[in-house]
Amino acid sequence: MRRSNLPAELNRFVGRAAEQAALTALLDTSRLVTVVGVGGVGKTRLALRAAAGAQKRYGDGVRLAELAPLRDPALVAYALVEALGLTDHTPRAPREVLVEHLAERRTLLVIDGFEHLVESCAPLVRELLALAPGLTVLAVGRRPLRVAGEAVFALAPMDEADAVALLAERAAEAGAPVAVDAPAASGAPTADGLPAAPRFAGAGVRTAAGTGPGAVRELCRRLDGIPLALELAAGRLPLLSVEQMLHRLHDRFRLLTDGERGVLPRHQTLRTAIGWSHELCTPEERLLWARLSVFVGPFDLEAVEYVCGSRELPPERILDHLGGLLAQSLVSREDTPAGPAYRLLDTVAAYGAEWLEALGDTERMRRRHRDWYMGLATWCELEWFSPRQAEVAARTEAALPNLRAALDLCLELPEDAHLAQHLAGTLWFAWVGCGRLSEGRHWLERALTLESGHEEARLKALWVLGYVAVLQGDGTGAVAALHECGERARSSGNALAEAYATHRMGCLALLSDDLPRAESLIGQALDSYRELGELNSNVLMGQVEVAMALAFRGDLEGAVAICREVREVCEERGELWTRAYALYVLAFSAWTREAYGEARELLTECVSINHTFRDLVGLVLAIELLALVTVSEGDPAEAAVLQGAAVPVWDTVGVRLFGSEAFDGPRALCEQRAAEAMGAEAFGSAIQEGRRLSLDAAVERALAGRRDPAVCGTADAKAPRPFRTARSAAVPGTRKPAGSPTGKGGEAAG
Repeated sequence: MRRSNLPAELNRFVGRAAEQAALTALLDTSRLVTVVGVGGVGKTRLALRAAAGAQKRYGDGVRLAELAPLRDPALVAYALVEALGLTDHTPRAPREVLVEHLAERRTLLVIDGFEHLVESCAPLVRELLALAPGLTVLAVGRRPLRVAGEAVFALAPMDEADAVALLAERAAEAGAPVAVDAPAASGAPTADGLPAAPRFAGAGVRTAAGTGPGAVRELCRRLDGIPLALELAAGRLPLLSVEQMLHRLHDRFRLLTDGERGVLPRHQTLRTAIGWSHELCTPEERLLWARLSVFVGPFDLEAVEYVCGSRELPPERILDHLGGLLAQSLVSREDTPAGPAYRLLDTVAAYGAEWLEALGDTERMRRRHRDWYMGLATWCELEWFSPRQAEVAARTEAALPNLRAALDLCLELPEDAHLAQHLAGTLWFAWVGCGRLSEGRHWLERALTLESGHEEARLKALWVLGYVAVLQGDGTGAVAALHECGERARSSGNALAEAYATHRMGCLALLSDDLPRAESLIGQALDSYRELGELNSNVLMGQVEVAMALAFRGDLEGAVAICREVREVCEERGELWTRAYALYVLAFSAWTREAYGEARELLTECVSINHTFRDLVGLVLAIELLALVTVSEGDPAEAAVLQGAAVPVWDTVGVRLFGSEAFDGPRALCEQRAAEAMGAEAFGSAIQEGRRLSLDAAVERALAGRRDPAVCGTADAKAPRPFRTARSAAVPGTRKPAGSPTGKGGEAAG
């Protein structure tokens, strides 16, 4: 995990030297600092700048949590878990996960945009500060948290010098440089006795027509030094002179103050500046601005074309209008792993939302937004079983704020309960395959509290909930959901839902060491899948789960045959996630044959795939087996480090090795061999060294390959001593005991 997730600055930070120094100093003396101020005053930019400058003081990193896109207060803790880069598979409350992770770490947590969630955010921050003495929180919002010990930093607008510098900088970037005063006032004598000439932002470039230093200062004063208002003004300088802008602003201010003397409130100044930008937009740009307000967080061009397109806004013209908003700094562009994306600033989006409401079009646009993201989820589910699996993971990650907004709308409207169940179930690959079990359970349980009247949607949500509960180690919750799914599926004649429920009950049996039952139930499900023509990642994972059961019972040859077949299908389809689990079984087989190089090669690919998909279950199992391969190669110290690195990962997954004797085989044998070779004290030191590694560092260590034999000693000449489980020893017909060759049964990603 990277020590920081702070975004890179897209343009130069201008001014605010005194404020930055004061905020940095406050972080030295207070564990909770809240930057407050009106919208557009630059709170976030200053806070991120101060946080970046303070990184060296926080040994465990600086992390940013953006709460502005959230609407559900129950998701605040999940957002902080995500911001810290944690993946937790257990049924624990996210608050517990946060406290455990932060308790002994020195971390700076930046929480931005909390004001609409203050009732749930403040108690959580209070609890974390009380239980994690090394934590410092830098909060950013329009109001304080009102938590004991909070130091409030009220950010005022820019002073005139900084405001002029910012306007000049952004005007130059827009291609319309403006004249600003030299260090000495314009016309005042300089050190050589000559009058000072005005200097220009962007030397050698033509300035905006009719623009002088005095007019620039006046514009900055009229805009109250509010950075967002200044940036919006700079975006218009290619079309209007500063004097023309002043004239337009004067008319607006005069109307707002009703001709009376006095100062316009700063929040009204910003609204005026935004409203003035709104007036300068074309009618099509205004309409697009209003419709874009239904998006939450980043959005891509395809989504805009579908959601916002209409007869008034033809989809083929959307890009031109979006470019117009982008040129005026009303929309920002950013690069994501899924490709280019766009975003409305919160204040700009709020203004657009008011216009959309005035047009009476809010509900229709929210439904179009929901429909697009339901379609995206359906496409992603289908493409998960394809060569685009990694792209699907990236697109889902980028779209998550908008998928949450779509789920929220479905849950708001009683008549859309079936859509909530359908969407929460369709996203199974995101919950299971991309490390979001806890959040997935949150949405599934909320959706299932509603009676939708649509049996198919409810059945899918039930088996997905059961699946999630299995992977979280919650057998009781899993049985409840899967039993209900099976009973309702049988009574309604839904053979596919019944097969999925049976499959997941078999997965639960596998993790409970009930191997004959696991093989029987999953086998029944696979027969049903074949009859129904079902083929996807779930089906292939079912085959891998049968292979696991066979291997645990001693039939390693049968397990390998199945996994080779699965690997071939995965290669044909471009499927990676299930492939990683098949590779794990094949790696175990290679280890039993003393083909350590082959086993390491297979496990290296396995680790890489699992880390890409944030599948901690598959990842930690692969690291455990890699440790066994490493000790067999004659390097017990490195094996112990890898075992130590697995410990904190298991803490986020749940009960170590699921409490299963079968799954515990490789770990137990590796520990025995390494401890015997090193001695208890050295072994314990190596374990602690591994425990201190971050997840990324552990993966890097696992992928580094075998160390130099001169360093690690000679390879273990002894043949592997297969481990035996209590259940497998009692199974008749076993050719030889086999070890635990797998990950969390089936689709244990996430």
